[in-house]
Amino acid sequence: MDWGTELWDQYDTIEKHTQSGLELVEKYVKFVKERTEIEQNYAKQLRNLSKKYNQKRSSKDEPECRLTSYQSFLDILNEMNDYAGQRELIAENLMMNICIDLTKYLQELKQERKTYLTEAKKAQQSLESTYKQLDTSKKRFEREWREAERAAQNAEKTDQDINATKADVEKAKLHANMKAHTAEDCKNDYASQLQKYNKEQSQFYFNDMPDIFNKLQDLDERRIRKLAQGYILFSDTEKHVMPIIGKCLEGITKAGTNVNEKNDTMFVIEQNKSGFERPGDQEFEDYSQGINRASSDSSLGTPKGPMDLLGKNKSKNFWLFTRKSKKFTPDKIMPTVTEDFAHLPPEQRRKRLQQKLEEISKDLQKEVDQSEALEKMKDVYEKNPQMGDPASLASQISQTSLKMERLKVELNKYETWLAEAGARGDTLRYKPNVFNNNGAHDALSPDGAHSDESTPDPSQAIYAEFDDDFEDEELVAPIGECTAMYNFPGASEGTISMQEGEVLAVVEEDKGDGWTRVRRNNGDEGYIPTSYVSIRLNK
Repeated sequence: MDWGTELWDQYDTIEKHTQSGLELVEKYVKFVKERTEIEQNYAKQLRNLSKKYNQKRSSKDEPECRLTSYQSFLDILNEMNDYAGQRELIAENLMMNICIDLTKYLQELKQERKTYLTEAKKAQQSLESTYKQLDTSKKRFEREWREAERAAQNAEKTDQDINATKADVEKAKLHANMKAHTAEDCKNDYASQLQKYNKEQSQFYFNDMPDIFNKLQDLDERRIRKLAQGYILFSDTEKHVMPIIGKCLEGITKAGTNVNEKNDTMFVIEQNKSGFERPGDQEFEDYSQGINRASSDSSLGTPKGPMDLLGKNKSKNFWLFTRKSKKFTPDKIMPTVTEDFAHLPPEQRRKRLQQKLEEISKDLQKEVDQSEALEKMKDVYEKNPQMGDPASLASQISQTSLKMERLKVELNKYETWLAEAGARGDTLRYKPNVFNNNGAHDALSPDGAHSDESTPDPSQAIYAEFDDDFEDEELVAPIGECTAMYNFPGASEGTISMQEGEVLAVVEEDKGDGWTRVRRNNGDEGYIPTSYVSIRLNK
């Protein structure tokens, strides 16, 4: 069934229907555009939200940033930012694949429909023109035939009139014959015009208009099919990015599972452990006898009171919780930050000094490597002058030497402070190295003495973190074993990595610095945080 056969007389209906179909496409395009705007605004708001709650660059070094809960929150913000990117991709694909494509196709359909309707109007006008010619011919034939009848009647009447002359009779008959002849010509013309009109009418209703209606039907079907594809794309566009969105959501879930409350609380201990011991009991001062008794000696090595620990006035009491007051007092002045970190508690001071030494050691090693490279380059230039002038490297070698001397002085200074801070219980274990004039390393023994008989220049000592050179030492018998409660990466020199649940042999107990020396079955040794393991010593 087609429109040309079934709807041959419904031109107005077809014209209205096709126009309504094009308006539906326009309406759908407008709907998708508004959807893309919603997606774009949604993505923009998500990005702004992630940016708002993401850490500032200046706060990345804060201790809280190393907590697993904080890192997981940052991971969630990053995943939300990626999720926003996928929403933007949805908006972009909707605009490109539906809005722009359908709009272009709609313009083509409008132009095609306009062409078909114009053809229909031309065919209609041609048929109407032929009909007008037919009507004119018909009216002329009717008029001429009546005049011919009147002329014939007049000729017959004249012939019967006895008073009419022969000339009058001949004249009347001649006029009647002329009129009859004219009427016959009009009749033939009318018949010809009628045949022509019937032929054009048949062509119009059975060929021209059905063909145009069928073309409009095909246009409408193509419009519907294209619109249906747009409906499907509306869904497929989002389905296409759903796997990536799913990965973003999985990343958020993973961020939640990565939170380790034990690691976070242990980190707070490691970060804020002061190294102080709890204050001893206050002695009773018997003022009734006028004697001020000395402070308690109940625990050797224990500070006399919390005021000695914090440098406060002894007349003031020690409180774990700071009492806030709107009134400013000298006691509220923050301690002055010093280069040797003396303003920090012992444990934190040792850690900061150790970190500083690591930084200086790395910088010094870079300068030593650069100095060696410059010396080699100078040697090449001296042997092959065509490759370069050895004198051109003098300034660089001089600058590198000055930097090395400055760093060695800094290193020696911080090593001295670290030795002072770590003197209690000899809790710090590190292996210093020295650099000779040509940049070579002179190894020191674990107790700090040279392996040869020479005495090194203290300014040339370099801090080397923990002693990880276990190959030259005899294996010490284990004194127990420990089980890892948490994962530890062992990224620093002298440390060893471990996985949760791993069993290691204890070689050396914690001496008060928070580190225990352990050994694996394969002979690897290193230090691990004591708080990360459960230790069982041999009896």
